[in-house]
Amino acid sequence: MEAIANVLADRYASEPMRAIWSPRGRVLLEREYWIAVLKAQRDLGLPVPEGAIADYERVKEQIDLASIRRREQTLRHDVKARLDEFCALAGHEHIHKGLTSRDLTESVEQLQIYRAMELVRLKAVAALVALSRRAGESKNVFLAARTHNTPAQVTTLGKRLAMFGDEMLLAFEALDQLLARYPVRGLKGAVGTQMDQLTLFRGDAGKVVELERRILAHLGIARALMATGQVYPRSLDFSVVSALYQLSSGPASFAKTLRLMAGHDLAGEGFAPGQVGSSAMPHKMNSRSCERLNGLQVVLRGYLTMTEGLAGDQWNEGDVSCSVVRRVALPNSFFAMDGLLETFLTILDHMEINHAVVDRELRNYLPFLSTTTILMEAVKAGTGRETAHEIIKGHAVAAARDLRSGKIRENDLFQRLAADARLGLDVAALERIGRETRSHAGAAGAQVDWFVRAVMHLHERFPQAGQIQAGPIL
Repeated sequence: MEAIANVLADRYASEPMRAIWSPRGRVLLEREYWIAVLKAQRDLGLPVPEGAIADYERVKEQIDLASIRRREQTLRHDVKARLDEFCALAGHEHIHKGLTSRDLTESVEQLQIYRAMELVRLKAVAALVALSRRAGESKNVFLAARTHNTPAQVTTLGKRLAMFGDEMLLAFEALDQLLARYPVRGLKGAVGTQMDQLTLFRGDAGKVVELERRILAHLGIARALMATGQVYPRSLDFSVVSALYQLSSGPASFAKTLRLMAGHDLAGEGFAPGQVGSSAMPHKMNSRSCERLNGLQVVLRGYLTMTEGLAGDQWNEGDVSCSVVRRVALPNSFFAMDGLLETFLTILDHMEINHAVVDRELRNYLPFLSTTTILMEAVKAGTGRETAHEIIKGHAVAAARDLRSGKIRENDLFQRLAADARLGLDVAALERIGRETRSHAGAAGAQVDWFVRAVMHLHERFPQAGQIQAGPIL
């Protein structure tokens, strides 16, 4: 029977992320874990026959997934199937002593989660570096900022990019902190009491503590939960997927904004040689990568809902009702996030700014974008703030309606305001305000500089992020 592909893994995720979650890779991690436990037990005094560990080491990479699957169909227990397969290959039955299935699976799954978070963290730094580069390059590209999707004031493209970058920095900090405090379940036994390990070591609690310490060292994770049951709290899985979702939010808002800008011909995500935008309309240059990024965030939101359903749903010391959800949600959350960051990097590499259109729009809206400054100047000239606001609003709305109806071809708001004696500002003063507004965006430049410096310091901490490049986008 033909295998059905995992679309998220095969189409969107990178090879390093797929390798972390591959079935073969998981079996190898489990076997390495079993061997690490057996070595530690031997070092702490449990009898292990000469050559047994070497035999397990010798066959650990002989992974036959079909054979394991056949065993599971009979046993109806996935861990026992993998355990029997490994012991049969090695010719011994010395692994898994004092362990329950969850001692194995929880540790290996958490190791996969931890390594996947590390990879996401590194790619997030690479994306922030690329975003800060584009922000710095466009620091002085002035454009019409929009609130409620309508022209508001003057900003710069660099400031707009830094705005999304600031949100991503905040999310990066949350992921970084989660990695620093991420706890594993450790070796706790069937119900969390460590009774079986204590029995093996004849009640020597010190050796049980040392065994767990060595296993944490093997995993490369410093912290273990102290009083967990058969399973670690599934609210921790929710924290992981929540961190991924938060990290996706800045890129997703960026992608949605770039799609809006592309709709006005202000910018685009680039169009590769030979690319086709539409099979029906040859002129189309759709923002398909931005659309993909936004779609992947929706996928991630679905897995956030799935893991949310597991938090606070534990029965007593644990059960397996969460297994099917976690097997789907955890790897796929990382595949979606990995694909999102890969796509984000590609967009940042190829994004195009249509400067002539940006300038044309800015000139068209400039009188409207100047109204907050005009309001302040009118107040300084002696007009009451609310009176000035009403005067400016009346003329601005009228000018906008006349432009939309075609009654006038150019924005004449300055002339209308100058003709209103109540405001106390002449045409020369208003045009001066317009010229200053055209090339002044408040503290936008300083904010871009701050963002670039913050990312630079982050890059110094993770220099290997500079080696990450987006793979080909299908």
